[in-house]
Amino acid sequence: MHWTGHDTLLVLWALVGIAVIVLLITWGKVHPFLALILGSLTVGLGTGLAAADVIKQFESGFGSTLASVGILVGLGTMLGKLLADSGGADQVVRTILGRAGERRLPWAMTLIAMIVGLPLFFEVGVVLLIPVIVLMARRSGQSIIRIGIPALAGLSVMHGLVPPHPGPLIAVSALKADLGQTIGFGILVAIPTVIVAGPLYGMWIGRRVAPEPPARLVEQFEHDPGPLPGARRDSVVAGRGDSPALAAEEGAVLTERRPAPAAPAPEERPTTTPSFGITLFTILLPVALMLAKALGDVLITGKTPVKAALDFVGDPLLALTISVLVAMFTFGYLRGFSRRWVGETVGASLAAIAGIVMIIGAGGGFKQMLIATGIGDAIGKAASGSSLSPLLLGWLIAVAIRLATGSATVATVTAAGLMAPIVTHMNGVSMPLLALAIGAGSLFFSHVNDAGFWLVKEYFGMSVGQTVATWSAMETILSVVGIVLILLLSLVI
Repeated sequence: MHWTGHDTLLVLWALVGIAVIVLLITWGKVHPFLALILGSLTVGLGTGLAAADVIKQFESGFGSTLASVGILVGLGTMLGKLLADSGGADQVVRTILGRAGERRLPWAMTLIAMIVGLPLFFEVGVVLLIPVIVLMARRSGQSIIRIGIPALAGLSVMHGLVPPHPGPLIAVSALKADLGQTIGFGILVAIPTVIVAGPLYGMWIGRRVAPEPPARLVEQFEHDPGPLPGARRDSVVAGRGDSPALAAEEGAVLTERRPAPAAPAPEERPTTTPSFGITLFTILLPVALMLAKALGDVLITGKTPVKAALDFVGDPLLALTISVLVAMFTFGYLRGFSRRWVGETVGASLAAIAGIVMIIGAGGGFKQMLIATGIGDAIGKAASGSSLSPLLLGWLIAVAIRLATGSATVATVTAAGLMAPIVTHMNGVSMPLLALAIGAGSLFFSHVNDAGFWLVKEYFGMSVGQTVATWSAMETILSVVGIVLILLLSLVI
């Protein structure tokens, strides 16, 4: 296939569409949902697609994406809220910290964050773990950076690399990657990546940066050392936003805080928290079911009853549905909560994800527009003729969008949408690894246009420079080490 002038025009309109999205979000402070719609319309109309077809293609992409990803995000959020509100997350924290000595605290915090962060959105995990980080640092006499950076790294790496988090799910859906393989490879990459960016970097930078968390924050946790301060706060997540005041003040683009639902009545509070074993079983159940399906695909040939059963229970939709139903018992009914409390808790979780679900759907519409106009094919011609690895190309696109918008979600949506049609022209590309490469790129260098930057800065009591040297650097290490490991892994599979 030869490059033509029409291909050049298509690529230029793709760049214009991306520029529209970036400028609307960063300069115009427009919500990413609207920005993605307007960017999609710009691309479709600019390339000469009929107006009716533009709308039809966007709606098609929006609907198909939500059918695959939106349901999973909703189920994952239900599981995470039950974990948080039942005290299950606190049980994980208490058990692991109780067995860790003072010198092993950074490693313990990493493990806690990775376990708790598996079903939870990033900022919900931060809200849960900040009291633990502050109190552990104060009582052990260690720098809050030495304790906190490993925890943040553990939460962040799960957010970027391991389904059922929205980012990896978006990439898996757009690229039609095998979810079980993506989970397996994601965990394989996440462990060494978080070791480097978390405990190792945290202990090194903790000797050089030693901020003092705000006194009012420390006093609040010291006088009210409840297991889960803020556990019932809900955030609308879109690229890791939090703290609406900070988002509005500092220009963070994707944040909304909803009023906290009322705490359950005293008679609805549990007399016991779920045990560590039960909590761990419930958290890991969906991952285990999906991994079992992936192993069945590799080890079992032909159509057998066992393989059919594994395909059924290992389907992401059913795996997460089963896990939510189990969690309603392990985190709800068996803890003494009423049916009403469980129902209201599950229902309240959905309000927190309205923003991100709309962004995911609009991202699917943008991807479909690139396919329908032929832009993806044009970019694919150029990419297939170059020597650049598609894994590295996906990572670089995600990095560029992340730096421009501050949003990991928008970076993943855009990069996955661009790469999906490109890889149809390439042979031998591992879709699970490409999904992970895009996820790793979406974590790169969080800075002042990311609400997460200001969240960490204020909680840890740091200056902007200190936040760059700790949080921003840690995110960059996660991203770079992650893509290096993904590229190495691509050589052996």
